[in-house]
Amino acid sequence: MTQTFASFSPEDMHLLAPFMKIGLLATVTPEGLPHLTFISSMRPNTPTQLTWGQFVEGTSKQFIRQNPKVGFLMMTLQKELWRGKATFTHTASQGPEYDFYNNVPMFRYNAYFGIHTVYYMNLVHHLGRQPLPMNKIIPAAILTMLAKSLAPGRAEHDPLNLWTRSLLNKLDALKFLAYVDRDGYPVIVPVIQAQAAGREHVLFSTGAYGADLGAVPAGTKVAVFGLALTMEDVLMRGEFEGIKRYGGIRCGRVKVDWVYNSMPPAPRQIYPEVPLEPVTTF
Repeated sequence: MTQTFASFSPEDMHLLAPFMKIGLLATVTPEGLPHLTFISSMRPNTPTQLTWGQFVEGTSKQFIRQNPKVGFLMMTLQKELWRGKATFTHTASQGPEYDFYNNVPMFRYNAYFGIHTVYYMNLVHHLGRQPLPMNKIIPAAILTMLAKSLAPGRAEHDPLNLWTRSLLNKLDALKFLAYVDRDGYPVIVPVIQAQAAGREHVLFSTGAYGADLGAVPAGTKVAVFGLALTMEDVLMRGEFEGIKRYGGIRCGRVKVDWVYNSMPPAPRQIYPEVPLEPVTTF
Protein backbone atom coordinates (compact mmCIF):
# COMPACT_ATOMS: atom_id res chain seq x y z
CA MET A 1 0.00 0.00 0.00
CA THR A 2 1.31 3.45 -0.94
CA GLN A 3 2.33 5.55 2.06
CA THR A 4 0.71 8.97 2.30
CA PHE A 5 1.36 12.00 4.49
CA ALA A 6 -1.25 14.35 5.97
CA SER A 7 1.15 17.29 6.33
CA PHE A 8 4.34 18.78 4.89
CA SER A 9 7.46 18.49 7.01
CA PRO A 10 9.62 21.55 7.74
CA GLU A 11 12.15 20.19 5.22
CA ASP A 12 9.42 19.79 2.60
CA MET A 13 8.36 23.40 3.10
CA HIS A 14 11.95 24.64 2.85
CA LEU A 15 12.62 22.73 -0.38
CA LEU A 16 9.34 23.85 -1.96
CA ALA A 17 9.68 27.53 -1.03
CA PRO A 18 11.56 28.66 -4.21
CA PHE A 19 9.41 29.87 -7.11
CA MET A 20 11.78 28.40 -9.69
CA LYS A 21 10.09 25.02 -9.86
CA ILE A 22 7.40 23.10 -11.72
CA GLY A 23 3.91 23.35 -10.28
CA LEU A 24 0.90 21.55 -11.76
CA LEU A 25 -2.72 21.83 -10.68
CA ALA A 26 -5.27 19.21 -11.79
CA THR A 27 -8.91 20.31 -11.65
CA VAL A 28 -12.19 18.73 -12.75
CA THR A 29 -14.40 20.21 -15.47
CA PRO A 30 -18.20 20.43 -15.09
CA GLU A 31 -18.33 17.32 -17.32
CA GLY A 32 -16.16 15.43 -14.83
CA LEU A 33 -13.04 15.49 -17.02
CA PRO A 34 -9.48 16.18 -15.82
CA HIS A 35 -7.78 19.49 -16.62
CA LEU A 36 -4.10 20.38 -16.02
CA THR A 37 -2.58 23.82 -15.51
CA PHE A 38 1.01 24.98 -14.99
CA ILE A 39 1.23 27.08 -11.78
CA SER A 40 4.78 27.75 -10.61
CA SER A 41 3.65 29.86 -7.63
CA MET A 42 2.15 26.85 -5.83
CA ARG A 43 3.75 26.27 -2.42
CA PRO A 44 2.97 24.93 1.05
CA ASN A 45 1.84 27.88 3.14
CA THR A 46 1.54 25.81 6.34
CA PRO A 47 2.09 22.09 6.96
CA THR A 48 -1.56 21.45 5.96
CA GLN A 49 -2.32 24.26 3.50
CA LEU A 50 -1.15 25.19 0.00
CA THR A 51 -1.47 28.51 -1.79
CA TRP A 52 -0.91 29.83 -5.29
CA GLY A 53 -1.29 33.17 -6.97
CA GLN A 54 -3.36 34.14 -10.00
CA PHE A 55 -2.12 36.74 -12.47
CA VAL A 56 -3.84 35.60 -15.70
CA GLU A 57 -7.30 34.26 -16.43
CA GLY A 58 -7.94 30.64 -17.38
CA THR A 59 -10.51 27.89 -17.19
CA SER A 60 -8.86 26.17 -14.23
CA LYS A 61 -9.89 29.11 -12.03
CA GLN A 62 -13.50 28.55 -13.05
CA PHE A 63 -13.30 24.78 -12.55
CA ILE A 64 -11.82 24.98 -9.04
CA ARG A 65 -14.65 27.24 -7.88
CA GLN A 66 -17.22 24.77 -9.22
CA ASN A 67 -15.47 21.64 -7.90
CA PRO A 68 -12.98 22.09 -5.03
CA LYS A 69 -11.31 18.67 -5.44
CA VAL A 70 -7.84 19.02 -6.98
CA GLY A 71 -4.62 17.12 -7.54
CA PHE A 72 -1.20 18.76 -7.44
CA LEU A 73 2.42 18.12 -8.35
CA MET A 74 5.45 20.21 -7.44
CA MET A 75 8.96 19.44 -8.73
CA THR A 76 12.13 21.30 -7.76
CA LEU A 77 15.13 22.06 -9.95
CA GLN A 78 16.84 19.17 -8.14
CA LYS A 79 14.31 16.81 -9.80
CA GLU A 80 12.53 15.95 -6.55
CA LEU A 81 8.76 15.93 -6.62
CA TRP A 82 5.71 15.88 -4.37
CA ARG A 83 2.31 14.66 -5.58
CA GLY A 84 -0.99 14.69 -3.77
CA LYS A 85 -4.59 15.78 -3.38
CA ALA A 86 -6.09 18.91 -1.85
CA THR A 87 -9.39 20.73 -1.42
CA PHE A 88 -9.86 24.35 -2.50
CA THR A 89 -11.31 26.48 0.30
CA HIS A 90 -11.25 30.20 -0.56
CA THR A 91 -9.48 33.13 -2.23
CA ALA A 92 -8.14 36.44 -0.98
CA SER A 93 -7.14 39.73 -2.61
CA GLN A 94 -5.42 41.11 0.46
CA GLY A 95 -3.63 39.83 3.53
CA PRO A 96 -0.21 38.38 4.35
CA GLU A 97 -0.09 35.80 1.55
CA TYR A 98 -1.21 38.41 -1.01
CA ASP A 99 1.52 40.79 0.19
CA PHE A 100 4.09 38.00 0.18
CA TYR A 101 3.41 37.01 -3.44
CA ASN A 102 3.52 40.59 -4.68
CA ASN A 103 6.85 41.21 -2.98
CA VAL A 104 8.55 38.19 -4.57
CA PRO A 105 10.96 39.52 -7.26
CA MET A 106 9.32 37.35 -9.94
CA PHE A 107 6.09 39.37 -9.57
CA ARG A 108 7.15 42.59 -7.85
CA TYR A 109 9.35 43.70 -10.74
CA ASN A 110 7.11 42.49 -13.54
CA ALA A 111 6.01 45.52 -15.53
CA TYR A 112 2.91 43.84 -16.92
CA PHE A 113 1.17 41.94 -14.17
CA GLY A 114 1.18 41.03 -10.51
CA ILE A 115 -0.72 38.56 -8.39
CA HIS A 116 -4.31 39.78 -8.01
CA THR A 117 -5.83 36.76 -6.22
CA VAL A 118 -4.44 34.14 -3.85
CA TYR A 119 -6.03 30.68 -3.81
CA TYR A 120 -6.00 28.52 -0.67
CA MET A 121 -6.22 24.71 -0.56
CA ASN A 122 -6.31 22.31 2.38
CA LEU A 123 -4.02 19.32 1.98
CA VAL A 124 -5.74 15.92 1.84
CA HIS A 125 -2.50 13.98 1.54
CA HIS A 126 0.73 13.76 -0.43
CA LEU A 127 3.00 10.87 -1.35
CA GLY A 128 6.14 12.28 0.20
CA ARG A 129 9.35 13.59 -1.29
CA GLN A 130 10.33 11.42 -4.26
CA PRO A 131 13.29 11.71 -6.64
CA LEU A 132 12.44 11.69 -10.33
CA PRO A 133 13.58 8.17 -11.41
CA MET A 134 15.76 9.14 -14.38
CA ASN A 135 17.33 5.65 -14.36
CA LYS A 136 13.88 4.36 -15.36
CA ILE A 137 12.65 7.30 -17.45
CA ILE A 138 15.54 7.27 -19.94
CA PRO A 139 15.18 3.55 -20.82
CA ALA A 140 11.40 4.00 -20.91
CA ALA A 141 11.80 6.87 -23.42
CA ILE A 142 13.97 4.67 -25.64
CA LEU A 143 11.44 1.84 -25.44
CA THR A 144 8.65 4.29 -26.29
CA MET A 145 10.49 5.39 -29.43
CA LEU A 146 10.90 1.75 -30.46
CA ALA A 147 7.28 0.91 -29.69
CA LYS A 148 5.78 3.83 -31.60
CA SER A 149 7.47 2.62 -34.78
CA LEU A 150 5.59 -0.65 -34.32
CA ALA A 151 2.25 0.74 -33.11
CA PRO A 152 -0.60 1.00 -35.64
CA GLY A 153 -0.26 4.40 -37.29
CA ARG A 154 -3.65 4.93 -38.94
CA ALA A 155 -5.53 7.92 -37.57
CA GLU A 156 -9.20 8.79 -37.95
CA HIS A 157 -8.55 12.46 -37.13
CA ASP A 158 -5.60 14.84 -36.83
CA PRO A 159 -5.75 16.49 -33.39
CA LEU A 160 -1.94 16.56 -32.99
CA ASN A 161 -0.54 19.18 -35.35
CA LEU A 162 3.14 19.43 -36.26
CA TRP A 163 3.95 21.84 -33.42
CA THR A 164 2.28 19.62 -30.81
CA ARG A 165 4.00 16.49 -32.09
CA SER A 166 7.36 18.28 -32.07
CA LEU A 167 6.90 19.37 -28.46
CA LEU A 168 5.86 15.88 -27.32
CA ASN A 169 8.80 14.27 -29.09
CA LYS A 170 11.43 16.46 -27.42
CA LEU A 171 13.41 14.20 -25.12
CA ASP A 172 13.91 17.02 -22.61
CA ALA A 173 10.23 18.02 -22.52
CA LEU A 174 8.18 17.23 -19.42
CA LYS A 175 4.92 15.32 -19.83
CA PHE A 176 2.27 14.45 -17.29
CA LEU A 177 -1.01 12.51 -17.27
CA ALA A 178 -4.02 13.20 -15.06
CA TYR A 179 -7.25 11.32 -14.42
CA VAL A 180 -10.10 11.58 -11.93
CA ASP A 181 -9.80 8.95 -9.20
CA ARG A 182 -12.72 7.02 -7.70
CA ASP A 183 -12.91 9.51 -4.81
CA GLY A 184 -13.44 12.38 -7.26
CA TYR A 185 -9.96 13.84 -6.79
CA PRO A 186 -7.63 14.12 -9.80
CA VAL A 187 -4.33 12.20 -9.77
CA ILE A 188 -1.20 13.34 -11.64
CA VAL A 189 1.31 10.81 -12.99
CA PRO A 190 4.60 11.81 -14.68
CA VAL A 191 4.88 10.32 -18.19
CA ILE A 192 8.06 12.09 -19.29
CA GLN A 193 8.81 9.15 -21.59
CA ALA A 194 5.67 9.89 -23.65
CA GLN A 195 5.88 10.47 -27.41
CA ALA A 196 3.43 11.37 -30.15
CA ALA A 197 2.59 8.18 -32.07
CA GLY A 198 1.20 9.61 -35.28
CA ARG A 199 -1.37 12.39 -35.48
CA GLU A 200 -3.88 11.04 -32.97
CA HIS A 201 -2.14 9.06 -30.21
CA VAL A 202 0.23 9.63 -27.32
CA LEU A 203 2.26 6.54 -26.36
CA PHE A 204 4.38 5.84 -23.28
CA SER A 205 6.26 2.82 -22.02
CA THR A 206 5.34 1.59 -18.55
CA GLY A 207 9.03 1.27 -17.68
CA ALA A 208 8.63 4.34 -15.45
CA TYR A 209 5.68 4.82 -13.08
CA GLY A 210 4.27 1.50 -14.27
CA ALA A 211 2.31 0.86 -11.07
CA ASP A 212 0.65 4.30 -11.25
CA LEU A 213 -0.23 3.83 -14.91
CA GLY A 214 -1.53 0.33 -14.25
CA ALA A 215 -4.05 1.81 -11.81
CA VAL A 216 -5.74 3.81 -14.60
CA PRO A 217 -8.68 1.78 -15.98
CA ALA A 218 -8.86 1.36 -19.74
CA GLY A 219 -11.50 3.64 -21.20
CA THR A 220 -10.82 6.41 -18.67
CA LYS A 221 -10.80 9.99 -19.93
CA VAL A 222 -7.37 11.45 -19.19
CA ALA A 223 -5.50 14.71 -19.71
CA VAL A 224 -1.91 14.85 -20.98
CA PHE A 225 0.14 18.01 -20.44
CA GLY A 226 3.36 18.69 -22.34
CA LEU A 227 5.81 21.36 -21.16
CA ALA A 228 9.05 22.34 -22.93
CA LEU A 229 12.00 23.97 -21.14
CA THR A 230 11.24 27.08 -23.20
CA MET A 231 8.01 27.36 -21.14
CA GLU A 232 5.85 26.40 -24.13
CA ASP A 233 3.08 23.98 -23.25
CA VAL A 234 0.02 22.22 -24.58
CA LEU A 235 -2.86 20.32 -22.97
CA MET A 236 -4.53 17.31 -24.58
CA ARG A 237 -7.40 15.12 -23.52
CA GLY A 238 -8.61 11.75 -24.74
CA GLU A 239 -9.36 8.14 -23.91
CA PHE A 240 -6.79 5.94 -22.21
CA GLU A 241 -6.82 2.76 -24.29
CA GLY A 242 -5.15 0.70 -21.57
CA ILE A 243 -1.78 -1.02 -21.46
CA LYS A 244 -0.89 -3.25 -24.39
CA ARG A 245 2.23 -4.66 -26.00
CA TYR A 246 3.64 -3.09 -29.14
CA GLY A 247 6.45 -5.22 -30.50
CA GLY A 248 6.67 -6.85 -27.08
CA ILE A 249 7.00 -3.48 -25.28
CA ARG A 250 4.33 -2.72 -22.65
CA CYS A 251 2.92 0.74 -23.27
CA GLY A 252 -0.06 2.84 -22.40
CA ARG A 253 -1.75 4.76 -25.18
CA VAL A 254 -4.10 7.75 -25.25
CA LYS A 255 -6.34 8.49 -28.23
CA VAL A 256 -6.47 12.29 -28.27
CA ASP A 257 -9.71 14.04 -29.21
CA TRP A 258 -9.26 17.51 -27.68
CA VAL A 259 -6.34 19.96 -27.60
CA TYR A 260 -6.06 23.24 -25.67
CA ASN A 261 -3.52 26.04 -25.83
CA SER A 262 -2.99 27.02 -22.20
CA MET A 263 -0.36 29.70 -22.86
CA PRO A 264 -1.12 33.40 -22.42
CA PRO A 265 -2.19 35.80 -23.74
CA ALA A 266 -5.12 33.82 -25.22
CA PRO A 267 -5.75 30.36 -23.73
CA ARG A 268 -8.23 28.60 -26.00
CA GLN A 269 -9.33 25.31 -27.53
CA ILE A 270 -7.47 24.51 -30.75
CA TYR A 271 -8.95 21.07 -31.52
CA PRO A 272 -11.69 20.52 -32.47
CA GLU A 273 -11.27 23.87 -34.17
CA VAL A 274 -13.59 26.57 -32.88
CA PRO A 275 -15.02 28.76 -35.69
CA LEU A 276 -14.08 32.43 -35.52
CA GLU A 277 -17.00 34.70 -34.76
CA PRO A 278 -17.19 38.45 -35.27
CA VAL A 279 -17.09 40.69 -32.21
CA THR A 280 -20.45 42.41 -31.86
CA THR A 281 -20.28 43.70 -28.29
CA PHE A 282 -17.67 46.26 -27.26
